[in-house]
Amino acid sequence: LSTTTDSAAWIVHTVPGFPAAKTGYSWPVAENARGHLLICLTISESQINAIAASLLLVQPLIHYNDIPKTETAGMPYFNKLAEGKIPTLPPFTSRQTIHTQNGATPVAVHIYSKSESSKYGEHQLSFNCHFGALKSIFFKIIWFINHYEIYKKVIVKVLKKTIKVWSRRDSKLKGDCRGSQRHIRLIKSPAAINGHNTNLEADITNWAVSDPGNIFCHIDKPYFVSL
Repeated sequence: LSTTTDSAAWIVHTVPGFPAAKTGYSWPVAENARGHLLICLTISESQINAIAASLLLVQPLIHYNDIPKTETAGMPYFNKLAEGKIPTLPPFTSRQTIHTQNGATPVAVHIYSKSESSKYGEHQLSFNCHFGALKSIFFKIIWFINHYEIYKKVIVKVLKKTIKVWSRRDSKLKGDCRGSQRHIRLIKSPAAINGHNTNLEADITNWAVSDPGNIFCHIDKPYFVSL
């Protein structure tokens, strides 16, 4: 959270129960044995409406919101999101681009979303968002898309690159699957990630990196056909 007039944060994570509305957060001791991922992007408030436009398609369940409408008067998509409105007319897909608040070297973040009418099946994503001076909105996103298809039909197709995937996986799916002349390569477990030894049994994160390139994707469902 920031108290400046044009600063916000968008947080994507795998930490259970975080954040807690109006109370301090206590880290669950049981999670010490597991690997987690938390991404915090510092952005300007002018970027919030673009995020809301993308998330609006995936029908979030809002469980806390104390942001006055006077502060979101110029954010039509955010207001629809906060009010639980659901798009009923096309388009049912969205690509939004935001940039981090990082002076001369901002990072571009592309947000892809598809409504629950997706032909690819079922998938669920979770996001949490904070912004404003001591004001916040917390919500859970439900995005319907098949667990495997998000890797093959969405990520590989969008990036147009081979991807390396760190994720729990079932025995039905193998690595090095061909998709649009690209590959899905599964990182073997155990592995050393940035100098830290880890294994899939103790790590609940799911992510992919482009190969070649420096693109990072966070996915909250494992490389399964289905759960």
